[in-house]
Amino acid sequence: MSWNEPEDDAKKKDPWSGKGRRGSNQAPPDLDEVVKNISNRLNKVFSGGSGGSQGSSQGGNGFSGGLLAGFLIVAAVIWGFSGFYIVDEAERGVVLRFGKVLDATVEPGLHWNPPLVDEVSLVNISRLNAKTYTNNAMLTTDENIIDIEVTVQYRIQDPAKYVLAVQDPERSLDNAAESAIRHVVGGNFMDQILTTGREVIAADVEERLQNYMDVYDTGIFVSQVNVVDAQPPQAVRPAFDDVIRAREDEQRAQNQAQQYSNQIIPEARGEAQRAIEEANAYREQVIAEATGDASRFDQLLVEYNKAPSVTRQRLYIDALEDVMTASTKIMIDVEGGNNMLYLPLDKIMEQNSSLGSSGNREDPQQLRDLANQLAPYLPNVGTGAGSADRGRLTNNSRGLR
Repeated sequence: MSWNEPEDDAKKKDPWSGKGRRGSNQAPPDLDEVVKNISNRLNKVFSGGSGGSQGSSQGGNGFSGGLLAGFLIVAAVIWGFSGFYIVDEAERGVVLRFGKVLDATVEPGLHWNPPLVDEVSLVNISRLNAKTYTNNAMLTTDENIIDIEVTVQYRIQDPAKYVLAVQDPERSLDNAAESAIRHVVGGNFMDQILTTGREVIAADVEERLQNYMDVYDTGIFVSQVNVVDAQPPQAVRPAFDDVIRAREDEQRAQNQAQQYSNQIIPEARGEAQRAIEEANAYREQVIAEATGDASRFDQLLVEYNKAPSVTRQRLYIDALEDVMTASTKIMIDVEGGNNMLYLPLDKIMEQNSSLGSSGNREDPQQLRDLANQLAPYLPNVGTGAGSADRGRLTNNSRGLR
C-alpha cells in the first residue's frame, strides 16, 4: 500500500480501523453497539416509541435500559428454574393454580410448575404417624376417676382433603381424639378399663375417631389405637393393686383347676373305655361258653339216647372228678357207727412233695397201698362201684400231686 494516497481512502482501507471491519462484514459487531441497539428498542417500548433524543440523553437511557434487560433475563431464568421440583416415592403433590386445586395429584418424579402461579404442597402418604394422648381425671360410668394413656397411629389417605378441607388437620385430630377417648371411657365401668376391657375400649375409640375424621374431611386414616396404660388416681392406687392381685390369684386357681380337669378327664375316659372293652370281652366269652355247652349237651343227648345207663354213670364220674379235684380234704362216712374218716390229702401231698425234693421219687405203689387201706371203709366194697371209687381215689391223689 502506498503512503501517498488520500487520507480518506487510507482510512477506508486501514486494516486496523473498526469502520473498515464493519464495512467489510468480516468480523462480529461491536458489543457496545449491540447493547445500545437493544437499549434503544427497549426505550422505544417503554417510552412510547418517541425518537429524536439528544446524544447525551441517548447514551444514559441506553445504559439504564441494558441493565433492565439483563435483570429481566436473569429473573426469567431464575423464575423458570425455580419451577422444577421432585416428588419422592412416598409423597404426593397437590397443585393450586391461583387458589384453585387441580383435579389430579402429582405422582412421584421430576415435575415443573410455573412459580407464583401454581402452589405445590407435598404430602407423605406412606409414613405411619403416631401420637400419644395422656388424659387425667376422666370420669367413668360408675362415677370413678381414672387416668388413661392412649396411642393413635394414623396416615394421610387423601392428600387433597388433608391440604384443603381443614385449616389445621393435626389439631383437628387432637381434639377429635380427646373427645372420642372421653366418650368411650365415660361409657364403661372402671373395672373393665383396668382389667379385661382395654381391647374393646381401643376398638371403640378407633371407630369413633375415624368417624370424626370422615365427617371433617381431613383425609386422615386411623390405622390403630392402643390403650398403653390405665390406672386409678394415685391416692387410691394401693387399694386397686390389692384388687388386681386378688383377681390374678383367682385366675391362677382357675388355671390350676383346669389343668387338673384336663388330666383327670382323659384318665376317666380311658378307664371307662377299658371297662367297656372288658364287658364286651366277657360277653363274647359267656356267649361262646354257652354256645359250646349247648353243643356239648346236644352231643350228650345223642349218646344218652343210645346208652342211658353208661352215659349216666359217666356223667356222675365226671361230676365227681370235678368236685374232688378242687377239694384238698375228704370226709368219708364209715358204716357201722357214727365215726367219720378224715383224709388230709393236702398234707399228704406236701409230705410227698418234700420227699420228692429230697431226691426220693414218689412210688405209685404207695398210692395203691393207701387206696387198699381205705377200701374197707368205702361203701360197697368189692363191687364194681367200690372198685371205681378206689380208682377215682387213686386218680384224685395223682391229680393233687
